[in-house]
Amino acid sequence: MAFEFHLPDIGEGVVEGEIVAWRVAEGDVVTLDQPIVEIMTDKATVEIPSPRAGRIAKINYQAGQICPVGKVLLVIDDGGTASTHAAAGNGNGHGHAAVKAPAAPGKAPEAQATLPITVIDATAGRTRALATPATRRLARQLGVELAAVSPTGKRGRVTSEDVKRTAAGGSAVPAAGTAMVPAKAYAPQAITQGGDEERIPFRGMRKRIAETMTRSVHTAAHFTYVEEVDMTELVMVRDRARSRASERGVKLTYLPFIVKAVVSGLKKWPMLNASLDESTQEIVRKKYYHVGIAAQGPQGLAVSVVRDADRRSIFDLAREIDRLGETVRNGTATRDDLIGSTFTISSLGKLGGVMATPIINFPEVAIMGVHKIEEKPAVRAGQIVIRSLMNLSISVDHRLADGWDGAMFLQDVKTLLEDPTTMFMEMI
Repeated sequence: MAFEFHLPDIGEGVVEGEIVAWRVAEGDVVTLDQPIVEIMTDKATVEIPSPRAGRIAKINYQAGQICPVGKVLLVIDDGGTASTHAAAGNGNGHGHAAVKAPAAPGKAPEAQATLPITVIDATAGRTRALATPATRRLARQLGVELAAVSPTGKRGRVTSEDVKRTAAGGSAVPAAGTAMVPAKAYAPQAITQGGDEERIPFRGMRKRIAETMTRSVHTAAHFTYVEEVDMTELVMVRDRARSRASERGVKLTYLPFIVKAVVSGLKKWPMLNASLDESTQEIVRKKYYHVGIAAQGPQGLAVSVVRDADRRSIFDLAREIDRLGETVRNGTATRDDLIGSTFTISSLGKLGGVMATPIINFPEVAIMGVHKIEEKPAVRAGQIVIRSLMNLSISVDHRLADGWDGAMFLQDVKTLLEDPTTMFMEMI
């Protein structure tokens, strides 16, 4: 009989997922726990295994479509003698399904017991505007908060026309305690063919990055401050420490030192380690330090998170940064590796360029760009000498922090990097 597999609640706050790629097709025979689909949420990309062995009878959502949590993602014909459709127990179409428990030692597979699991509607009890996936996608494209749209559809549903009207400056009803985000509507831009070209579906990680960056630019009031840092002393310290790090199996780069300097600066300027809770209109100053490291992965830019950076040693930071970088490069980063940062560092290493104005990793307050270290002439004590110089740039949300905060934070980071002795004193 057919088993209806509902998209499960795959993360706190996740209410829907975009189908990135199917690993199976209708008619395929699958085994228990065989990977069947790759789904992207606001938090991370996850691979979902098959909950049953059987034949794929029906796939309800295709690549590029949005599947709400709790909806039937696909149907599997598992050859059972009794109906395995999800029960309608609570009247919302969600109920119980059965999965086989692992066989006890010495028992045949047919003797395995079945354990009930509950498919949970993650949207239950939440204040969330009613809208179709297509309408939600349009709202993201136009920068419109659905909660701020006055619905005209049946049963209070927000329609695409409601979204377009709000984006064009029409009437909207702000949710209690929230601020309206101004948005401007643009007609979709069609690109006519002008020669030999390739068309790639705009979805998955690339689209999610675009949505996140667009939201950040339209929400945060960005300003950027740049400072030159003399890294000569730190270059020598790192060179001396590399052999000891190598003995411990640690690849020592400059990033662990930069992370330590950043954490020290955040403790002095806590407004840069904060977020704005738009639902309650409260500034949340965070007293924990989870530093995000922005790096390029096979599917695009990803921010891996070094948790509790203030509690880690230089070598421990180096190990964790290396581990996270490897997971991003090979596409094995978990959800916990990619969420929860409080401040982000963006670095391209040797390709870091001279200067950049990085976009804030929403909903953080600031992001710091680290650029390449290069030997250049500098004036010291009236003499022209060769020094290892690097630029740091910081983009800050001017709604929450002033120019003074950003500039003084970067000056503190500069002081620690230029005098590693001072940095080690701050770590004690």
